[in-house]
Amino acid sequence: MKGKRWLVFALIVILVLAVAFVWLSSDPGFVLIHFRGWRIEATVVGAVGILIACWITLGVIWWLLLWPFGALSRRRRRISHERLRDGLVALNEGRNVDAHRTLQRAAQYASLRSPALLAAAEAAHRHGDTTRALEALDEAAQHAPEAARALRARILRDNARADEALQLLAPGAEAGKLTPAGWHEYALAALATQQPDKARAALEPLRKSDMLGNTAHAELVARVLGACLGAAPDAAALQDLWKHATRQQRQLPAVLGAYASRAATFGVAHDALDAIEDALKREWNPELVGIYGDATSPDEAPTRLHTATRWLENHPADDALLRTLGTLSMRASGPRNARQYLVRALALQPNAANWAALGAVQSATGDADDATRCYANAWKCAHGEEIAPRPQEAGLDTSLFTPEERDEHGMPRLPV
Repeated sequence: MKGKRWLVFALIVILVLAVAFVWLSSDPGFVLIHFRGWRIEATVVGAVGILIACWITLGVIWWLLLWPFGALSRRRRRISHERLRDGLVALNEGRNVDAHRTLQRAAQYASLRSPALLAAAEAAHRHGDTTRALEALDEAAQHAPEAARALRARILRDNARADEALQLLAPGAEAGKLTPAGWHEYALAALATQQPDKARAALEPLRKSDMLGNTAHAELVARVLGACLGAAPDAAALQDLWKHATRQQRQLPAVLGAYASRAATFGVAHDALDAIEDALKREWNPELVGIYGDATSPDEAPTRLHTATRWLENHPADDALLRTLGTLSMRASGPRNARQYLVRALALQPNAANWAALGAVQSATGDADDATRCYANAWKCAHGEEIAPRPQEAGLDTSLFTPEERDEHGMPRLPV
């Protein structure tokens, strides 16, 4: 394509020169220049040639005069590029002090100032020097204000100053003029300050920008909507938020779990429990199973217990399901069956949730001493301490309800 353009241009030039030659051949014209005793006579073509030659000569002289300065500028630009390269490499290698020093020196060249200062601020932040990071951002804001503002917000949020980060980004958010990184920081700062409604305003701009990708955006949506549902002031507001969520958002386990937990506090968890049952049919999720038991009211416990018992056939070694069965059993029929489920759950996974659930059962039976022991074990589990369970709990044979495991060739695995 470029070759054709040059061919057309050459043909036009030749045509113009041919027309000029024919036009000037009959009368080439006459030019007379008389200055301080000097007398120059030439045709029009000759005068034009003399002017072109003078222009070229002056251009060469000017280039020669500027060449030393250009050489210095080129050397400075080359050194600045090398410093920027070395600084970025040092930043990614974790040599944050060297990176900050090198990038600050690279920022001396005007065209590299913005990226160099932003990277220098990042290096200082990683080193824990917030003061120097903010100083670098003050200078970077003069050249790249939006990028500097987003990075400043992240640094403030990382230093437990999320309220300041939110105030910094609020004007741009209200005007709808934040960059994708700005919207992301605005959402995270709003979540950190317990203002999920503001974080929700950032979801659509982030979706359009595709900054986070599908997986990370879905995780952020789950966090934001879960926080919004968890902060609903009453049942009506909760239902309104749930109705305005999309179908894909309702199917997110974190969102559905937050909805069920909040609905249980208002005594309207029936629809949420039905939604959890549908979700578990599509994909098993132990966290939803645990919420299913916690959100069930005593009135619905017998029905939900019957449903959860059927799940045990396909998931006999799921401690969350056993804990849920224990919770539902205690609410439906009493603590006797509940304790059996919870001891089995503890044999599989002696975690804090299972110990706390067993403590609630023992408290309901009036065994205050054992309930205290269970709650103490739950606290120890939460803090990573060792626990010595009672003989009837430690000696339970889990092989009776642990499914057989097979390798990729279908051969049974020996128990460890």
